Amino acid sequence: MASLAMIKHPAAIVALALLTALPARAETKGPVTDDNGVVEIPEGEPLMIGSFLALTGADAALGIDARRGIEIALDRVGATYKGHPIEISFEDETCSPEGGQTAATRLASNDQLVAILGPSCSGAARAGVPILWQHKFPVVGVGPTSPTLTDPARGPDFDGFVRVSFNDNATGKFAASYALNGAKTAATLHDGSTYGQQIVRTFEAEFKAQGGTIVAEEAVGPTDTDLRPVLTRIGTKKPDLLFAPLYVAAGAYLVRQREEVDGLKNTKLLATDPIMAPAFMTAAGKAAVDVKMVGIDFRPETLGPAYQKFVETYKSKYGEAPIAGFHAYGYDALGVLMAAIDKVAVEKDGELFIGRDALNKAIHATAGYEGLTGKLTCDHLGDCASPVYAVWQFTSGDAASYSLGTNPKRVD
Repeated sequence: MASLAMIKHPAAIVALALLTALPARAETKGPVTDDNGVVEIPEGEPLMIGSFLALTGADAALGIDARRGIEIALDRVGATYKGHPIEISFEDETCSPEGGQTAATRLASNDQLVAILGPSCSGAARAGVPILWQHKFPVVGVGPTSPTLTDPARGPDFDGFVRVSFNDNATGKFAASYALNGAKTAATLHDGSTYGQQIVRTFEAEFKAQGGTIVAEEAVGPTDTDLRPVLTRIGTKKPDLLFAPLYVAAGAYLVRQREEVDGLKNTKLLATDPIMAPAFMTAAGKAAVDVKMVGIDFRPETLGPAYQKFVETYKSKYGEAPIAGFHAYGYDALGVLMAAIDKVAVEKDGELFIGRDALNKAIHATAGYEGLTGKLTCDHLGDCASPVYAVWQFTSGDAASYSLGTNPKRVD
């Protein structure tokens, strides 16, 4: 293991210090004994939950949208549980591994937190979840979709993790099947993120398995601003379709700069839901018009009247329609957690006792939970969602017109 002197990043030093000085977790408090420790909540004191989401930067809409879903779910239960006020401590994971590490380290320092909601992004999950599980905090994922997070080979660092968001194995396969409706050749472009690399690999495998040909596989950096050299290389192959699961900043540069590459004039573009946000429209401007994205089908006729009521509440509470595609996952994440808490929490003389191992097992045992996004049942690896996909398309480049269902609108 590296020494503290070898690590220069302050967050890394704090994280390593935490991981090398962990207390024994098995303990008995009041009527509860638990191998991973017991959270004791005195009478009148709050039940505390942690959360780490992308709350600043180009991709902040992902986390803000999910946070609003969590807050609406909190309102639904009256922000209390068995006489204890519920408090949620939010940290910013900036949609990056570094941000995920820092946010998780801060949360892990608070032993009174019962569990954690989040993160938004897969890179933040890869970095942050192991820190939290070292301290035996169960984590209910709100937005991370990388297949590696629930892969059998992921290792024990993710034994405390489930997600109500979807697995991009399914997203990549849906995107490939959709692409093959009009494309025989495709190129792929990712930004090196955990999310981007994994969904591209799935797309490529499925596209080829169904008879298509991948003619170019390229990558850019998440902070690159000039994508023209990469796009020019792709353009020499003249693919029928470019599959580019990028985040907001890189996605905006892509749609603006592809217009300058002659070889891409007849190439269709297919993106994914991280760019379904007003920030993308602001950055891309008129180049956003007609851009298609694979994402969850959030129409009321698909998700039902409960979702329509939720959207009305969202608009009333925040003065605008949902700003990204993760509001319902935030709502469901808190719902799944509270249902699990209700199964394992023990009351005695006004105090509340929650065993962390018991809570983690109860979360993983979630079955048939009626969420906004459908009926949620977690498998042994932590995948709980059963998503229904759609293809969306921007109809305007005006961020003020953003509204799921109209701009972008569902087209397939």
